[in-house]
Amino acid sequence: MVFLKLRLAATSSVDSIPKFLPLLQFLHSFSKSPLTTTTSTDALEIKNNELDFNNLFRSCTRTHLAKRLHALLLVSGEAQNIFFSTKLVNLYADLGDISFSRLTFEQIPKKNVFSWNSMISGFVRNGCFRDAINCYYQLLTSSRVRPDFFTFPAVLKACGDLVDGWKIHCWVFKLGFCLDFFVSASLIHMYSRFGFASDARNMFNEMPIRDLGSWNAMISGFCQNGKAAEALGVFEEMRLDGVKMDSVTMSSILPVCAPLGEVFRGMLIHAYAIKHGLEFDVFVSNALINMYAKLGSLGSARKVFDQMFVRDLVSWNSLISAYEQNNDPISALWFFAEMKENNFEPDMLTLVSLASIVAQYGDCQKGRSVHGFIMRRGWMKEDIFIGNAITDMYAKLGNIDLAVKVFERMPTKDVISWNTLMTGYAQNGLASEAIDVFHKMKGCEGIVPDQGTLVSILPAFSHVGSLQQGMRIHGHSIKVGLYMDIFVGTCLIDMYAKCGKLDDAMLLFDQVPRRSSVPWNAIISGHGIHGYGEIALKIFGEMQDEGVKPDHVTFVSVLSACSHAGLVDQGQSCFQLMQQGYGIEPSLKHYGCMVDLLGRAGQLDIAHEFIKNMPIRPDASVWGALLGACRIHRNCELGKLASDHLLEVDPGNVGYYVLFSNMYADIGKWEGVDEVRSLARDRGLKKTPGWSSIEVNKRAYVFYTGNQSHPQCEEIYKELGVLLAKMKSLGYVPDYSYVLQDVEDDEKEHILTSHSERLAIAFGIISTPPKTPLWIFKNLRVCGDCHNATKFISKITEREIIVRDSNRFHHFRNGACSCGDYW
Repeated sequence: MVFLKLRLAATSSVDSIPKFLPLLQFLHSFSKSPLTTTTSTDALEIKNNELDFNNLFRSCTRTHLAKRLHALLLVSGEAQNIFFSTKLVNLYADLGDISFSRLTFEQIPKKNVFSWNSMISGFVRNGCFRDAINCYYQLLTSSRVRPDFFTFPAVLKACGDLVDGWKIHCWVFKLGFCLDFFVSASLIHMYSRFGFASDARNMFNEMPIRDLGSWNAMISGFCQNGKAAEALGVFEEMRLDGVKMDSVTMSSILPVCAPLGEVFRGMLIHAYAIKHGLEFDVFVSNALINMYAKLGSLGSARKVFDQMFVRDLVSWNSLISAYEQNNDPISALWFFAEMKENNFEPDMLTLVSLASIVAQYGDCQKGRSVHGFIMRRGWMKEDIFIGNAITDMYAKLGNIDLAVKVFERMPTKDVISWNTLMTGYAQNGLASEAIDVFHKMKGCEGIVPDQGTLVSILPAFSHVGSLQQGMRIHGHSIKVGLYMDIFVGTCLIDMYAKCGKLDDAMLLFDQVPRRSSVPWNAIISGHGIHGYGEIALKIFGEMQDEGVKPDHVTFVSVLSACSHAGLVDQGQSCFQLMQQGYGIEPSLKHYGCMVDLLGRAGQLDIAHEFIKNMPIRPDASVWGALLGACRIHRNCELGKLASDHLLEVDPGNVGYYVLFSNMYADIGKWEGVDEVRSLARDRGLKKTPGWSSIEVNKRAYVFYTGNQSHPQCEEIYKELGVLLAKMKSLGYVPDYSYVLQDVEDDEKEHILTSHSERLAIAFGIISTPPKTPLWIFKNLRVCGDCHNATKFISKITEREIIVRDSNRFHHFRNGACSCGDYW
């Protein structure tokens, strides 16, 4: 019926027939031309006919044009010609009309192997992989035709699982195509695609002769399976065998250099590309830009881009992404504007980079503009990837409510979507909400936690000090084989350290791969927050001895550890080593650590002079460190200066208002307290409530300052009264300077007694057996009076009490604290 309609379409207009008579005559003459000719004139005529014929098929750029040509072939009686019909099968497949391609194929009376190959390839090109496999098995049942070496590359590409691949491999072996270059390379690709890189390598090793495609397939296979070192090994073999590499080789191997930190190897490959004239190939240039960007060499990436004669959208995306990855949003935005001026329309990858750039830039208005642009294009409904990027953008901009709205409106969500939302909550200090999202995700059908899930949720458990749940994640990581993953392992080290289990963190550190700086940074930071600065410095020395290059995060961890332990001279030496020994330019975080180091040690004037000599403008973290030190040492005058700068650079952070008002309260300047609090209220800012949590019988209990809603409230306050009496008999005197209200002394004593950490400690005492250690987690810095009181309580109860506040750990034993009263 379909072909009757096509015939009617060609003959429905009598006037149209004369116009097509020359074409019909050409088709007829072409089909009757001999395959071999005796004269050069005849050969030239047939060659010209072939060119005309190919142009005719090439001109059919729409399905309706292909159907007209098909109809004319039917009218001329040439539709049964196997050459024409096979060309039609390919034409319909190329135009995306696989149903007409199949109908045309089925009408061929005597199919040859080229017809079968065309149909199989057509199915593959249109994503109909199961149909391609079925078509192949129909070919096997044909009595006259057998597959050839062109059949298998397409069929292997269509394999939906390894079982299909094994079956096809058996047929390859049975029909004797194992030694064919194209077939072997396709088998290598197939095994690599399903994660069987070792089987792909065995195939490669068994090849008696290898062509360039085989080498490229093996390198690509290792890259697909994350085996960067093995890919570089094959590349080295290829070089030693004298095989000349092409642009495919270059663009496959260059991305491998960055994860391994192979700067020199990457430069050698770049030199090879220049020597063989490949550096101007657009694919090679794009790969070079990406490699240099991931290695942090923006100058080299920019130079490659500037030297390109031809740039495509990928080139612009690569350079924009390079600046985004290296935290230079201003340059990235400039190149985005340049891209538009050069008439390149952004695609989804451009917008994903742009979303990250806007988040770094901290511009909420630009973030909404990016979101609006994507919505107008309808890309949010089409691609999960872009929805995840916008969710991440809003979370990094601190607008978690909008991030949640974007997440909820996504038509489909994958595991990355859930991971992004969890990370967003954790980044905004909402650890409990992140944990709630994690539990919801576990209840979603088809969503399986992956490496990213564990990396996202472990910091949330660390933040609230939920050791038991963190240990469950550790157990899960062992079960699924991820505990040795460098990122999961690092998060577990961080979790154990922040939950007070530093010995367990150290045991895990000894097990994970330590070739990169990531796990070293975690264990150095862990010792730092426990106040073990000298041990942190010792580990830093071991890191250098093992040849692991410290990065900017390493020095933040080291400087912070020195600050917590009061190691001023060692911290200053590390600050110089970072610049002179490793060529790392200090960032604002490093400057903030140095101000904190000097300020905590009481060197306030030196810290202030250090700020004035900074080559970059100080931000809130730098001035905040100075203000915190001024509060500790009660230097109200310098604190006022730091506060003025803070209100200029970060007027929306309520913590700085609280810190400054507390400083006034310390010295009894209540009019100053009222003034600062009034300013905060006028700006709509609210103080973050202080809370402390404790785990008892695998359940977390949270207490807020002055909390009286707990079911055991009466018992808790009774225990506090008993403890207070015993503490006073041992010499404890309440320090009312930590009461930030202008009230009577008896009221001040009650306020101090009802601080959240004391409520948690009392609850732990009445809920656990005698001498059991207590683990307390507090969201704010522990006050001086509570610190002193906890020392007395540890002695009275003969318990170890571990308190983690917003700055560090305090281990209280027998009336003393591990911090040595320096925090």
